[in-house]
Amino acid sequence: MTGTPTTRQHLERPETRLALRVQHRLLRAAREYLDGGGFTELLPPVIGPVTDPGGRGSKQIDIDYYGHRYKLMTSAILYKQASLLAFDRMYYVAPNVRLEPPETRFTGRHLAEFHQIDVEIAGAARDDAMRVAEELVTHIVRQVAADCGDELSRLGRDPHTLREAYTSRFRRLTHSEAIAELSGAGHPHNPDGEIDWAGEELLARKATVPFFVTDYPKGSRGFYDSEDPGRAGTLRNFDLLAPEGYGEIISGSQRESDYPRLVARIRESGENPAKYGWYLDVVRAGIPASAGFGLGVQRLTRYLIGAASLWEATAYPKLPGVAAP
Repeated sequence: MTGTPTTRQHLERPETRLALRVQHRLLRAAREYLDGGGFTELLPPVIGPVTDPGGRGSKQIDIDYYGHRYKLMTSAILYKQASLLAFDRMYYVAPNVRLEPPETRFTGRHLAEFHQIDVEIAGAARDDAMRVAEELVTHIVRQVAADCGDELSRLGRDPHTLREAYTSRFRRLTHSEAIAELSGAGHPHNPDGEIDWAGEELLARKATVPFFVTDYPKGSRGFYDSEDPGRAGTLRNFDLLAPEGYGEIISGSQRESDYPRLVARIRESGENPAKYGWYLDVVRAGIPASAGFGLGVQRLTRYLIGAASLWEATAYPKLPGVAAP
């Protein structure tokens, strides 16, 4: 598909209604788990003077905010860290807008507008965030399989295919191990770069359970991912990939919260620290060390319902490069 159906056609499709019922249960299950774990839900910001610079080739959208050039949020990562001044454990269900390259509309896994469940935990290390991510996804999959069997079956998804995802532990492999697997599978890859979409799909196609990829190289991710002090050039971060070829559904990390190191990392990324003035002012006065992650709502929905493309997992799909209401 190179475009989306009209809004009316899409919303009247029985498959859309079934997918959105599953997504509703997904969101309810996420709130059950997070609220039960002492997390506070906050309403996320939509605009700001800066946003997450870490998109894979995507562009940001500028708006005129009373004569100032502001951005639509590509992710609320910087605000999540600041929010820990109020709450030790918080989350958003946040809308994000990223102008992905037009050619990514053919991947089946990109939208220009999407939502994330954004989680941040004060005083946490990367492994703490990974534990929460695994428990959260396990809880969601279990509840959807238990309560949405009819919807899944009508969508052609056997609920039993999800059982292994909520009864098994999630495997972990490092970025280096993932690159070695890809090379062994005939998909050589730059060891210092982000894993490309085809590589993620290849890794995930062999899996039956979600799995983590950790330790991405410095330079492949945002300046807010902390560097391992014992392994220069390696970041304390992770992705969670859905099995059956669906690929990344979560990205997370232990955050950099030290002011001098943050300024240095921003400069290393080629950006001017002055752009991030409000954020650096907050960091300079002191913020809690933390770890957290963002879970793509539409991507997890796509995996749960077994859809071929991400537009099937949202009410108002906006494919990259395609004008849509």
